[in-house]
Amino acid sequence: MRKWLMVVSAILLLTACSSGGTEKEKLKKVSVVLDWTPNTNHTGLYVAKEKGYFEKQGLDVDIIMPGEAGADQLVASGKADFGVGYQEGVTQARVQDVPIVSIAAIIQHNTSGFAAPKDKGITKPEDFEGKTYGGWGSPVEEAVMSSIMKQEGADVKKVNFVNMGDTDFFTAVKRDIDFAWIFYGWTGIEAELRGEELDMMYVKDYSDKLDYYTPVLTTNQSHIEDDPDTVKAFLKAATEGYEYSIEHPDEAGKILLKEAPDLDEELVMKSQEWLAPKYKDDAERWGEQKAEVWKNYADWMFDNGLLDKKLDSQKAYTNEFLSGE
Repeated sequence: MRKWLMVVSAILLLTACSSGGTEKEKLKKVSVVLDWTPNTNHTGLYVAKEKGYFEKQGLDVDIIMPGEAGADQLVASGKADFGVGYQEGVTQARVQDVPIVSIAAIIQHNTSGFAAPKDKGITKPEDFEGKTYGGWGSPVEEAVMSSIMKQEGADVKKVNFVNMGDTDFFTAVKRDIDFAWIFYGWTGIEAELRGEELDMMYVKDYSDKLDYYTPVLTTNQSHIEDDPDTVKAFLKAATEGYEYSIEHPDEAGKILLKEAPDLDEELVMKSQEWLAPKYKDDAERWGEQKAEVWKNYADWMFDNGLLDKKLDSQKAYTNEFLSGE
């Protein structure tokens, strides 16, 4: 009898394992590539994975780092199903007929801007003259700086531009630069924790056209056309992840730390608290994108010589796959 019970138990165990494996095999494997190393812009994705939201939608999601190619290139080439990008990059891609589409705004309003340590005395764009700016070598940096400096009668040609490369903000400002372009939700929060006061000049405060979506979730146009159900399933789970992060920033921060244990715990938790209400902000729902935001920024880019032709913004983004559509 004992042997018989052991055999039955073994069969039941094998059946359970086999069933679990079969269930796992039923999930559709998809990938989402980040724009950078894991941070609180990405928390909703990690929450969706950890809490089983992706699995509930029939997806087995692999969250991967961008590497040399970059998220936009991987999504556009079909080597990644989804990605984290920026309105600027999607706009430039669409003008060049690269088939990448923004499917959700991760954060409703632009939280980036020019920042300088308090002791640098840089409190307004006029103060950029005669100072050294540390950037990443994109033409949009000088264009944005020029447009907001002109409002104060200042000249961008009097700014010394230096490529920072991978040097972090705090090292750079102690070495050879005076100010840089940062996302306050990460670098600004880190400055607070370090006790280092910053003067922050958000770019959106100088022009409505600079209040663009950064970052966004993207996919390939062919993915939308050939497999809309997967796009909808992915975005439904991602929405749940970000909504959870809005409602439970502490728990969401802990999930991010579990997946990226090398991150500074205090920074993650403080950043998550700061960013949670900004994911959705004044939108009716998380992820919502407005036509005027896409048009305004594309027009600004064209007017500043950053685009070869005007953008058909209807091809650059869609709200089709958001909950409620």
